[in-house]
Amino acid sequence: MRTGVLVAIFVAVALSGLAGAKVRVQGSEGRAPRKTGYAPVNGLKLYYEIHGTGKPLVLLHGGVGAIEMFGPNLPALAKSRQVIAVDLQAHGRTADIDRPLSFELMADDIAALLKHLGIPKADVMGYSLGGGVALQAAIHHSAAVRKVVVVSTVFNRTGWYPEILAAQAQMGPAAAEPMKQTPMYRLYARIAPKPNDWPVLLTKLGKLLAQDYDWSKDIAAMKTPTLIVVGDADAVRIAHAVEFFGLLGGGRRDAGWDGSGRPVVQFAVLPGVTHYDIFVSPVLAPTVIPFLNAPIPKPR
Repeated sequence: MRTGVLVAIFVAVALSGLAGAKVRVQGSEGRAPRKTGYAPVNGLKLYYEIHGTGKPLVLLHGGVGAIEMFGPNLPALAKSRQVIAVDLQAHGRTADIDRPLSFELMADDIAALLKHLGIPKADVMGYSLGGGVALQAAIHHSAAVRKVVVVSTVFNRTGWYPEILAAQAQMGPAAAEPMKQTPMYRLYARIAPKPNDWPVLLTKLGKLLAQDYDWSKDIAAMKTPTLIVVGDADAVRIAHAVEFFGLLGGGRRDAGWDGSGRPVVQFAVLPGVTHYDIFVSPVLAPTVIPFLNAPIPKPR
């Protein structure tokens, strides 16, 4: 796949995400964060914002994105939650450090952030790259994660369509200059502490996306209540999402007339939604909120 095609993919992400971000900044519900800060965790100065009040919900953006990616969904979630939105390593306002990008290491950062904020347990919601981080947080820091929401996320690389894997293979320093034409780069250049690190981000992200991984055994052992969300036209294969649902105990039996056989995991397919607009979809927050608000099911 040519670099130009790769750029086109990320332009789609950037345009849809940043269009939604205007609502967050300018709309009547787009209030300024209640608190912002940099948490000293694992050698990083990890940038975070706190919006709203209530039970804590950590919100994690996708690759080459930032907090702004969630657009109107952030204030929608913050109406009833204390949303702790994070710029992950090398993204947004969080400067990079001398370590690779890793789902596991970024999950460690989130656990350390919660400890820094004095929050013993929180819900964690992530999109795409952030969904992988959320999963690793639930796997390796289960005591700190109450519920997890994974949006457009795979548990191994085969979950992406072949054309997406081809595009990911093009991610690297050669893509840095062409992608400077995108709104995503313009956001990065405006908010990043070291804008010249743009090629470094793409290089590290490319190396991460090129790694083979399979978390199926860890996921099958998870006890954390989980909501899987995908679009019906997502970059994640629907069959893979169904397999993900099954690994967590979903789709194995009828729940019964009283719902007593209902699994802990939940699964939502949003209609008319792609990988590139799901994070600003107006149906995302209303899908997630009931799952977060429901009581924790008792172990069977």
